[in-house]
Amino acid sequence: MAEDKQFNAPAADRPERGERRSAAPAPRGRFQRRRVCAFCADKIENIDYKDINTLRRFISEQGQIESRRRTGTCARHQRRLTLAVKRARFLALLPYTAEHVRRYGG
Repeated sequence: MAEDKQFNAPAADRPERGERRSAAPAPRGRFQRRRVCAFCADKIENIDYKDINTLRRFISEQGQIESRRRTGTCARHQRRLTLAVKRARFLALLPYTAEHVRRYGG
């Protein structure tokens, strides 16, 4: 019976959809400064797929494209960066996988 009361509680007692039930958690650790987009800072409009040295900075050790959260790129440049990396991979300028995965099979 106690479970029925929980589900049939009046709307005033229930939290709104998407709200947290408890108070906001206390911040943990140090505050990290938000990274600035490297392309916006250098005022680079187009990302060249042939510029391998620039593209390698945004690829992980495993060969994956790093996320915006890690690299600090803005949404517009992240989309362009992803497109440039995929073009470079297609033309065999960049590897799809890491060296050890290709060599030893994974």
